[in-house]
Amino acid sequence: ELECVDEGLLQFCANKLKLLHLYELVSKLNSQSIQKDTLPSDSDLAKLLRLEETDFHRLQTLLENYKKQNTQTTVQFDEKDDVLSVKMFLEYLEYEKDVINVKNMEDGEYVALGSFFFWKSLCGDSSTERICHALESAGFSPQILLSLLLNLWLSKEKDILDKPDSVSCLHTMLSLLSKMKVAIDESWDTQSVSPWWQQMRTACVQSENNAAALLSAHVGHAVTAQMIDSVTEKKFSQIIVGSDTESWEALSLDTEYWKLLLKQLEDCLILQTLLHSKVSTRTKRVSSLQTEPLGRLSVKKLLEAGKGGIADTVAKWVFKQDFSPLVLNLAQHKTSADSTEEPVEMHTHIFLEEPEADAGLETILELLRLAYQQFPCSLEVDVLHAHCSWEYVVQWNKDPEEACFLIRSIDHLRCIVNAHVQHGIALMMWNTFIVKRLSSATYLMDKVGKAPKDRLCRRASMSDTAMTAFLGCCSDLLQTLLEADVSSDEMQAPVLDTEDAWVSVEGPVSIVELALEQKRIHYPLVEHQFVLCTVLYAIMRFSLKSVKPLSLFDSKGKNAFFKDLTSIQLLPSGDVDPNMLSIRQQFLVKVVGAAVQALCSSQKAKEASEEELFPFEKGKNWPTLAADMAQCLQVPEDVVRRHYVCELYSYGMDHLGEEAFLQVADKEVLASQLLILAGQRLAFALLHVQTKEGMELLARLPPTLCTWLKAMDPQELQNVEVPIPTTAKLVNKVLEHLPENHGQYSLALNLIEAVEAVS
Repeated sequence: ELECVDEGLLQFCANKLKLLHLYELVSKLNSQSIQKDTLPSDSDLAKLLRLEETDFHRLQTLLENYKKQNTQTTVQFDEKDDVLSVKMFLEYLEYEKDVINVKNMEDGEYVALGSFFFWKSLCGDSSTERICHALESAGFSPQILLSLLLNLWLSKEKDILDKPDSVSCLHTMLSLLSKMKVAIDESWDTQSVSPWWQQMRTACVQSENNAAALLSAHVGHAVTAQMIDSVTEKKFSQIIVGSDTESWEALSLDTEYWKLLLKQLEDCLILQTLLHSKVSTRTKRVSSLQTEPLGRLSVKKLLEAGKGGIADTVAKWVFKQDFSPLVLNLAQHKTSADSTEEPVEMHTHIFLEEPEADAGLETILELLRLAYQQFPCSLEVDVLHAHCSWEYVVQWNKDPEEACFLIRSIDHLRCIVNAHVQHGIALMMWNTFIVKRLSSATYLMDKVGKAPKDRLCRRASMSDTAMTAFLGCCSDLLQTLLEADVSSDEMQAPVLDTEDAWVSVEGPVSIVELALEQKRIHYPLVEHQFVLCTVLYAIMRFSLKSVKPLSLFDSKGKNAFFKDLTSIQLLPSGDVDPNMLSIRQQFLVKVVGAAVQALCSSQKAKEASEEELFPFEKGKNWPTLAADMAQCLQVPEDVVRRHYVCELYSYGMDHLGEEAFLQVADKEVLASQLLILAGQRLAFALLHVQTKEGMELLARLPPTLCTWLKAMDPQELQNVEVPIPTTAKLVNKVLEHLPENHGQYSLALNLIEAVEAVS
C-alpha cells in the first residue's frame, strides 16, 4: 500500500526535477554571453524582411513618427528580464507525460516567463539555436513557445523600437520554431490556411502595440516566404506532383493573408500615431470630458467597430484637441494640392483658437494628410465632419453647460459639402438631442413672459448664458437643415465605399449610413419652427421683457411646434388677426432697437467687443434677420427696415444710417420720420443748451419753424451730442427724398437754413 502512494509522489518529484534541470539550463544559457555579430545594416534588414529599400525606409519613417508621438509610459513587468525565481518557474509550468504545459496566468506572469526564455536571445546576447533546442527537448510544443515569444515581443514595444537588430533575432527564432516537428502540421488540409501562421496573425490582430505587431508581422511574412521558397525548390528538384505542390499552394494562401494583415497593421499604426499627436499645451479652460484618455487601437477593434469606426475614432481625437473644423479641410487641400502648397503659417491664425497652439499644427496636418491617403473612403472629409459633428453634440448632451461643444458641432455640420449627408445629420441631431430641451425652454420663457433669469434657466439644466447659446444654435441648425433640403435637389447622395483592406468590418451601422436613410423634411414646417427659435434667441440674447413668444402665433401655429419635421402639419393660413400683426410688429421693433443699442454699446466699450461677449454670434446681422422674420410673420418688411434706420440716427450712428437707408423701399415715409429726428437734434442745440447766439438765432427763425421746434422732445433721442454739420447732412438727405408737393417740404427747407445758420 505504501509503494502505491510512493509511485505518485515519485512521479511528482521526477517531474519537478526535470523542470529544475530545465531552469538551470536556461539560466546557464542566459549567463553565457556570445560573440555578437556586427549590427545588421538597413540594407540587410530590408533583404531579411524581403522589402524594397524604399518600402523599408517608409516603414522606418512610420515607426519613427509613431515613436515620437507615442510617449505614453508602458507597463514594465520586471527590471531584470531574464531573471525568474525558481518558485515562480515551478508554479507557472506543469510536466506530464514528457510534455510541458503552461498554467493559466496573468499577462504579466506570461510575459515574465517568455522573458526568461527569450529576451537574451532577442537582444542578441545568447544563442538562439541552443535555447530553442533546449526548450524543444524539454517537451514544449512549438505552439506554446510561439505564444510565449509573441506575448513577450508585443509587450516590449518600447525596447524593440530602440533595438533594430532585435528584428533579425526574431527572424532567426521564428525560423527555428517553424522548423520544429508539429509546428506546421504535414497532415493539415493544404487547401486552407496553416494554423501555425494563423496563430501568429491572431496575436498581431489583437495587439494594441501597433509597431511591435507590424514588425512581427513583417518577420512572419518573411519566414513564410522563405519556407515557400524551400518547398518550391524541393518541388522542382523532385519534380513530384502531389503533397508538396499542395503545401506550396497553402503557403501561398498564407502569404496573401500576411499581405492583408500588413496593410491593416500599417493603417492601424498610422491612425494610432495621429491619435497620439496633440496641439501644444492649451491655456484656455478645458472640459473634463476632453481630458479622458483615448483607448488604444488594434486591428481587431477596428474590424469590430463597423463602417464608421475609423472616422469615429478620429472624431474622438478631434474633440479632445478642439481645433477649428477648417484644420480638417486644410489637411485635405494639402493632400490634393501639394504642388501649389502655401506655407501653413499663413493659415494658422485662422484655424487655431490660440497662437501658442500653432507649434503643433504642422505635425498634425502632416499626420492627418497621411491618414487621409491611407483611408480615402473611411476618412473622406464629409464623413469625418459628420462624425465630428455627432461626437461634439453627444459630448454637449453630457454637459449642456459646455455650449461651445454645441457650437463646434454645428461648425462641423456646416463644413459638410454633400447636402444629403448634412440634411440627415442635422435631422438626427434635432430629433435626438435638441427638440426636447427646446420645448421645455419655450414653455418656460412663455410662462415668465421675458428672458428668464439664471435660476429659472437651470430648470432646463442650463445657465442663462448656456441657454442663450443653445437657442442660437437651434436657429443655426434649422437654417442649415433648410439650406441642405434645397441643395440636395441639385446633387447625388454619396456612395459609401470601404478600403479593400477593411471590407470585412462588422459592427454598428455608421452615422453617415443612418443619415442617408433619413426622410426628407417638410420645408414649411421647418421654416415655421425656425422662426420660433429665432424669436426665442432674440428674447434671450437681448434680455427682452414683456414678451410671450407663443403669443406671436395662432392656435394652428402653436400646435405645429415640436412635431416630427418630416410630417405634414396644419400651418397658419394667409389671413392674420390685426391684433396679432400688431403684437408681431411691436416685437420686431423691440428686437431692432435692442440690436442697435448693443451695437452702440460695443462701439463705445472697445475693451469688450460683442464678439467676446457673444462668441456664438459669428457676425449675425440682427436687423437683416428681423426683416426676414417680418416676411415670415407677415409684417411689412419696410416697417422694420425704416425703424432700423431711425434707431441708427437716434443713436448718432449716421454713417451706418446712410448705408441702411439704401435698403428701404418707401424712402418718402422714412424721410418724413427722419425730419422729426433732425428737428429734435436742432431743438436740443437751440432750446436746451440756451446760448446767447442760440437765442438770437431762434428769434430770427420763421414762426412756424419756431413753434414746431418747441414741440419737439429731444429726450426721445438716444444721443443728443451730434455735431450740427452731421445733422445738416441728414436734413439734406431728407429734402432729397421729399417731393416738393409734400406737406413738410417747406418745413424741411426752413430747417436746412436754420441748421446752416447754427453751423
